[in-house]
Amino acid sequence: MRAPKSSRASVRPTSFCTGASATERLESIARELGTLGVGQCAPGPERSVGGGSINECYAWRCGAGLLFVKVAARAGRVMFEAEAAGLAELAGARALRVPRVIGSGQTESAAFLALEWIEAVPAEARCERRLGEALAALHAVTAERFGFSHDNFIGRTPQPNGWHADWAEFWRERRLRPQLTLAARRGAADLVAAGERLLEVVPKLLPGHRPVASLLHGDLWGGNWLAAPTGEPVVFDPAVYFGDREAELAMTRLFGGFSEVFYRAYAAVAPLPPGSEVRAELYNLYHVLNHANMFGGGYVRQARAMIERLLAAARA
Repeated sequence: MRAPKSSRASVRPTSFCTGASATERLESIARELGTLGVGQCAPGPERSVGGGSINECYAWRCGAGLLFVKVAARAGRVMFEAEAAGLAELAGARALRVPRVIGSGQTESAAFLALEWIEAVPAEARCERRLGEALAALHAVTAERFGFSHDNFIGRTPQPNGWHADWAEFWRERRLRPQLTLAARRGAADLVAAGERLLEVVPKLLPGHRPVASLLHGDLWGGNWLAAPTGEPVVFDPAVYFGDREAELAMTRLFGGFSEVFYRAYAAVAPLPPGSEVRAELYNLYHVLNHANMFGGGYVRQARAMIERLLAAARA
Protein backbone atom coordinates (compact mmCIF):
# COMPACT_ATOMS: atom_id res chain seq x y z
CA MET A 1 0.00 0.00 0.00
CA ARG A 2 3.03 2.27 -0.01
CA ALA A 3 2.82 4.23 -3.24
CA PRO A 4 5.92 4.17 -5.43
CA LYS A 5 7.92 7.35 -5.95
CA SER A 6 7.10 7.28 -9.63
CA SER A 7 3.44 7.65 -10.57
CA ARG A 8 3.75 4.80 -13.04
CA ALA A 9 6.26 2.03 -13.50
CA SER A 10 6.45 -1.02 -15.67
CA VAL A 11 5.22 -4.26 -14.10
CA ARG A 12 8.08 -6.45 -12.89
CA PRO A 13 6.72 -10.00 -13.03
CA THR A 14 7.48 -12.55 -10.34
CA SER A 15 9.62 -15.62 -10.93
CA PHE A 16 6.42 -17.66 -10.95
CA CYS A 17 4.72 -15.20 -13.33
CA THR A 18 7.36 -15.27 -16.05
CA GLY A 19 7.79 -17.21 -19.25
CA ALA A 20 5.34 -18.05 -21.97
CA SER A 21 2.40 -18.41 -19.55
CA ALA A 22 3.01 -15.19 -17.61
CA THR A 23 -0.07 -13.49 -19.06
CA GLU A 24 -2.27 -16.47 -18.30
CA ARG A 25 -0.99 -16.63 -14.74
CA LEU A 26 -1.70 -12.97 -14.11
CA GLU A 27 -5.12 -13.30 -15.67
CA SER A 28 -5.92 -16.22 -13.37
CA ILE A 29 -5.06 -14.05 -10.36
CA ALA A 30 -7.28 -11.29 -11.78
CA ARG A 31 -10.19 -13.74 -12.05
CA GLU A 32 -9.76 -14.76 -8.42
CA LEU A 33 -9.57 -11.13 -7.34
CA GLY A 34 -12.84 -10.54 -9.14
CA THR A 35 -14.56 -13.03 -6.83
CA LEU A 36 -13.81 -10.88 -3.77
CA GLY A 37 -16.63 -8.42 -4.42
CA VAL A 38 -14.43 -5.59 -5.66
CA GLY A 39 -15.84 -5.35 -9.15
CA GLN A 40 -14.21 -6.38 -12.39
CA CYS A 41 -10.43 -6.45 -12.20
CA ALA A 42 -7.96 -5.58 -14.91
CA PRO A 43 -6.36 -8.71 -16.43
CA GLY A 44 -2.99 -7.66 -15.06
CA PRO A 45 -1.56 -5.27 -12.47
CA GLU A 46 -1.23 -1.61 -13.29
CA ARG A 47 2.29 -1.41 -11.91
CA SER A 48 4.68 -3.05 -9.49
CA VAL A 49 5.23 -1.25 -6.19
CA GLY A 50 7.59 -1.45 -3.26
CA GLY A 51 6.61 -3.90 -0.57
CA GLY A 52 9.58 -5.84 0.69
CA SER A 53 12.01 -8.46 -0.57
CA ILE A 54 9.87 -11.55 0.05
CA ASN A 55 6.84 -11.16 -2.24
CA GLU A 56 6.02 -9.27 -5.41
CA CYS A 57 3.63 -6.38 -4.76
CA TYR A 58 1.33 -4.69 -7.24
CA ALA A 59 -1.14 -1.89 -7.68
CA TRP A 60 -4.07 -3.68 -9.30
CA ARG A 61 -7.09 -1.84 -10.65
CA CYS A 62 -10.37 -3.43 -9.64
CA GLY A 63 -13.69 -1.69 -10.06
CA ALA A 64 -13.27 2.05 -9.55
CA GLY A 65 -10.04 1.93 -7.60
CA LEU A 66 -6.78 0.20 -6.79
CA LEU A 67 -5.92 -2.73 -4.59
CA PHE A 68 -2.54 -3.50 -3.05
CA VAL A 69 -1.89 -7.11 -4.06
CA LYS A 70 0.90 -9.35 -2.81
CA VAL A 71 1.75 -12.37 -4.94
CA ALA A 72 3.86 -15.40 -4.03
CA ALA A 73 4.23 -19.03 -4.96
CA ARG A 74 1.34 -21.23 -3.80
CA ALA A 75 3.22 -22.16 -0.62
CA GLY A 76 3.05 -18.51 0.39
CA ARG A 77 -0.67 -18.72 1.11
CA VAL A 78 -0.03 -19.77 4.72
CA MET A 79 2.04 -16.60 5.19
CA PHE A 80 -0.70 -14.46 3.69
CA GLU A 81 -3.32 -16.04 5.94
CA ALA A 82 -1.16 -15.35 8.99
CA GLU A 83 -0.67 -11.75 7.87
CA ALA A 84 -4.40 -11.29 7.38
CA ALA A 85 -5.07 -12.67 10.86
CA GLY A 86 -2.52 -10.29 12.36
CA LEU A 87 -4.07 -7.31 10.59
CA ALA A 88 -7.49 -8.36 11.88
CA GLU A 89 -6.14 -8.55 15.44
CA LEU A 90 -4.65 -5.06 15.16
CA ALA A 91 -7.82 -3.67 13.60
CA GLY A 92 -9.87 -5.12 16.44
CA ALA A 93 -7.78 -3.21 18.98
CA ARG A 94 -8.98 0.08 17.44
CA ALA A 95 -5.73 1.81 18.31
CA LEU A 96 -3.82 2.00 15.03
CA ARG A 97 -5.11 2.07 11.49
CA VAL A 98 -4.20 -0.91 9.32
CA PRO A 99 -5.14 -1.61 5.70
CA ARG A 100 -8.42 -3.43 5.34
CA VAL A 101 -8.04 -7.02 4.21
CA ILE A 102 -9.99 -7.59 1.00
CA GLY A 103 -9.21 -11.29 0.75
CA SER A 104 -6.68 -13.95 -0.11
CA GLY A 105 -6.61 -16.95 -2.37
CA GLN A 106 -4.61 -18.98 -4.81
CA THR A 107 -4.49 -20.15 -8.39
CA GLU A 108 -2.76 -23.17 -9.88
CA SER A 109 0.58 -21.39 -9.71
CA ALA A 110 0.39 -18.56 -7.18
CA ALA A 111 -1.05 -17.28 -3.91
CA PHE A 112 -2.17 -13.72 -3.32
CA LEU A 113 -3.31 -11.31 -0.62
CA ALA A 114 -5.40 -8.27 -1.54
CA LEU A 115 -5.44 -5.23 0.75
CA GLU A 116 -6.94 -1.77 0.75
CA TRP A 117 -4.84 0.66 -1.25
CA ILE A 118 -3.61 3.55 0.90
CA GLU A 119 -1.62 6.30 -0.77
CA ALA A 120 1.48 7.34 1.19
CA VAL A 121 2.35 10.99 1.77
CA PRO A 122 5.34 12.54 3.58
CA ALA A 123 4.99 12.06 7.33
CA GLU A 124 4.71 15.31 9.27
CA ALA A 125 5.51 15.73 12.96
CA ARG A 126 1.82 15.60 13.83
CA CYS A 127 1.49 12.19 12.19
CA GLU A 128 4.54 10.82 14.02
CA ARG A 129 3.11 12.14 17.27
CA ARG A 130 -0.14 10.33 16.57
CA LEU A 131 1.83 7.17 15.81
CA GLY A 132 3.53 7.29 19.21
CA GLU A 133 0.26 7.88 21.03
CA ALA A 134 -1.56 5.18 19.05
CA LEU A 135 1.20 2.64 19.63
CA ALA A 136 0.94 3.25 23.37
CA ALA A 137 -2.81 2.65 23.08
CA LEU A 138 -2.16 -0.60 21.21
CA HIS A 139 0.20 -1.76 23.96
CA ALA A 140 -2.53 -1.08 26.53
CA VAL A 141 -4.40 -4.06 25.03
CA THR A 142 -3.17 -7.00 27.09
CA ALA A 143 -3.51 -10.74 27.60
CA GLU A 144 -2.93 -13.00 30.58
CA ARG A 145 -0.02 -14.83 28.93
CA PHE A 146 2.65 -14.23 26.31
CA GLY A 147 2.17 -15.55 22.80
CA PHE A 148 -0.66 -15.61 20.30
CA SER A 149 -3.52 -17.83 19.19
CA HIS A 150 -1.48 -19.17 16.28
CA ASP A 151 2.04 -19.13 14.88
CA ASN A 152 2.97 -16.66 12.17
CA PHE A 153 6.08 -15.34 10.43
CA ILE A 154 8.84 -12.81 10.99
CA GLY A 155 9.84 -11.98 7.45
CA ARG A 156 9.76 -15.38 5.79
CA THR A 157 10.87 -17.19 8.95
CA PRO A 158 8.26 -19.14 10.95
CA GLN A 159 7.59 -17.47 14.30
CA PRO A 160 6.30 -19.80 17.04
CA ASN A 161 3.83 -18.17 19.42
CA GLY A 162 2.83 -20.91 21.84
CA TRP A 163 1.46 -19.40 25.04
CA HIS A 164 3.73 -19.07 28.08
CA ALA A 165 3.18 -17.48 31.49
CA ASP A 166 6.83 -16.52 32.03
CA TRP A 167 8.29 -13.79 29.82
CA ALA A 168 11.95 -14.82 30.13
CA GLU A 169 11.04 -18.39 29.21
CA PHE A 170 8.94 -17.20 26.29
CA TRP A 171 11.76 -15.06 24.92
CA ARG A 172 14.29 -17.85 25.30
CA GLU A 173 12.15 -20.72 23.93
CA ARG A 174 9.90 -18.99 21.38
CA ARG A 175 12.28 -16.38 20.05
CA LEU A 176 16.01 -17.01 20.57
CA ARG A 177 16.19 -20.80 20.54
CA PRO A 178 14.34 -21.26 17.21
CA GLN A 179 16.67 -18.73 15.55
CA LEU A 180 19.74 -20.52 16.91
CA THR A 181 18.34 -23.81 15.62
CA LEU A 182 18.10 -22.27 12.16
CA ALA A 183 21.63 -20.92 12.50
CA ALA A 184 22.86 -24.42 13.35
CA ARG A 185 21.31 -25.73 10.14
CA ARG A 186 23.20 -23.03 8.25
CA GLY A 187 26.45 -24.23 9.77
CA ALA A 188 27.14 -21.15 11.92
CA ALA A 189 28.84 -23.22 14.64
CA ASP A 190 30.62 -20.38 16.47
CA LEU A 191 27.48 -18.28 16.59
CA VAL A 192 25.42 -21.20 17.86
CA ALA A 193 27.94 -22.14 20.57
CA ALA A 194 27.89 -18.61 21.97
CA GLY A 195 24.13 -18.46 21.59
CA GLU A 196 23.67 -21.65 23.59
CA ARG A 197 25.60 -20.09 26.45
CA LEU A 198 23.39 -17.05 26.22
CA LEU A 199 20.21 -19.13 26.47
CA GLU A 200 21.36 -20.33 29.88
CA VAL A 201 21.63 -16.79 31.26
CA VAL A 202 18.54 -15.12 29.76
CA PRO A 203 16.83 -14.96 33.20
CA LYS A 204 19.90 -13.15 34.58
CA LEU A 205 19.47 -10.49 31.90
CA LEU A 206 15.85 -9.90 32.94
CA PRO A 207 16.14 -9.82 36.74
CA GLY A 208 12.90 -8.80 38.39
CA HIS A 209 11.43 -7.73 35.04
CA ARG A 210 7.75 -8.71 34.97
CA PRO A 211 6.12 -7.03 31.98
CA VAL A 212 2.47 -7.36 31.12
CA ALA A 213 1.64 -9.16 27.88
CA SER A 214 0.89 -6.28 25.49
CA LEU A 215 -0.46 -6.58 21.98
CA LEU A 216 2.49 -5.95 19.65
CA HIS A 217 2.75 -5.30 15.93
CA GLY A 218 5.84 -7.49 16.18
CA ASP A 219 7.80 -6.24 13.15
CA LEU A 220 7.63 -2.49 13.51
CA TRP A 221 10.51 -0.97 11.59
CA GLY A 222 10.48 2.20 9.51
CA GLY A 223 9.39 0.43 6.33
CA ASN A 224 6.23 -0.97 7.92
CA TRP A 225 4.35 2.25 8.50
CA LEU A 226 3.21 5.19 6.38
CA ALA A 227 1.33 8.44 6.62
CA ALA A 228 -2.07 8.45 4.91
CA PRO A 229 -3.34 11.57 3.09
CA THR A 230 -5.53 12.26 6.14
CA GLY A 231 -2.39 12.59 8.25
CA GLU A 232 -3.21 9.34 10.00
CA PRO A 233 -0.41 6.78 10.61
CA VAL A 234 -0.95 3.33 9.12
CA VAL A 235 0.96 0.16 10.05
CA PHE A 236 1.17 -3.05 8.03
CA ASP A 237 3.14 -6.30 7.55
CA PRO A 238 2.71 -7.39 11.18
CA ALA A 239 4.09 -10.37 13.09
CA VAL A 240 1.56 -10.04 15.89
CA TYR A 241 1.85 -11.51 19.38
CA PHE A 242 1.41 -10.52 23.02
CA GLY A 243 4.77 -9.64 24.57
CA ASP A 244 6.86 -7.04 26.37
CA ARG A 245 6.16 -3.66 24.80
CA GLU A 246 9.84 -2.84 25.24
CA ALA A 247 10.61 -5.37 22.50
CA GLU A 248 8.52 -3.29 20.09
CA LEU A 249 10.21 -0.02 21.02
CA ALA A 250 13.63 -1.66 20.80
CA MET A 251 13.02 -2.72 17.21
CA THR A 252 11.96 0.77 16.18
CA ARG A 253 15.49 1.90 17.06
CA LEU A 254 17.26 -1.07 15.45
CA PHE A 255 16.80 0.03 11.84
CA GLY A 256 15.64 3.63 12.38
CA GLY A 257 12.77 5.41 10.68
CA PHE A 258 11.21 6.99 13.77
CA SER A 259 11.82 10.51 15.04
CA GLU A 260 12.17 11.78 18.58
CA VAL A 261 8.67 13.24 18.18
CA PHE A 262 7.39 9.67 18.04
CA TYR A 263 9.34 8.57 21.13
CA ARG A 264 8.33 11.61 23.17
CA ALA A 265 4.68 11.08 22.29
CA TYR A 266 4.85 7.43 23.32
CA ALA A 267 6.66 8.19 26.58
CA ALA A 268 4.14 10.88 27.49
CA VAL A 269 1.43 8.20 27.49
CA ALA A 270 3.40 5.14 28.62
CA PRO A 271 6.96 5.80 29.85
CA LEU A 272 9.31 2.82 29.84
CA PRO A 273 10.62 1.47 33.16
CA PRO A 274 14.30 1.73 34.19
CA GLY A 275 16.66 -0.67 32.46
CA SER A 276 14.86 -0.70 29.10
CA GLU A 277 18.03 0.32 27.25
CA VAL A 278 19.86 -2.76 28.55
CA ARG A 279 17.01 -5.13 27.70
CA ALA A 280 16.74 -3.63 24.21
CA GLU A 281 19.87 -5.45 23.02
CA LEU A 282 18.50 -8.81 24.13
CA TYR A 283 15.27 -8.10 22.28
CA ASN A 284 16.93 -6.83 19.12
CA LEU A 285 19.16 -9.89 19.00
CA TYR A 286 16.13 -11.83 17.83
CA HIS A 287 15.75 -9.67 14.73
CA VAL A 288 19.47 -9.59 13.98
CA LEU A 289 19.60 -13.40 14.26
CA ASN A 290 16.66 -13.60 11.89
CA HIS A 291 18.46 -11.37 9.38
CA ALA A 292 21.59 -13.47 9.81
CA ASN A 293 19.59 -16.59 8.99
CA MET A 294 17.91 -15.00 5.98
CA PHE A 295 20.80 -12.98 4.53
CA GLY A 296 24.04 -14.03 6.26
CA GLY A 297 26.96 -11.65 5.78
CA GLY A 298 27.46 -8.86 8.27
CA TYR A 299 24.38 -9.82 10.24
CA VAL A 300 26.18 -12.96 11.45
CA ARG A 301 29.03 -10.85 12.79
CA GLN A 302 26.61 -8.38 14.32
CA ALA A 303 24.68 -11.16 16.07
CA ARG A 304 27.88 -12.69 17.45
CA ALA A 305 29.02 -9.30 18.81
CA MET A 306 25.63 -8.75 20.45
CA ILE A 307 25.75 -12.19 22.08
CA GLU A 308 29.22 -11.52 23.49
CA ARG A 309 28.09 -8.19 24.95
CA LEU A 310 25.06 -9.85 26.53
CA LEU A 311 27.19 -12.63 27.99
CA ALA A 312 29.51 -10.02 29.47
CA ALA A 313 26.53 -8.19 30.96
CA ALA A 314 25.28 -11.43 32.52
CA ARG A 315 28.70 -11.99 34.14
CA ALA A 316 28.92 -8.46 35.51
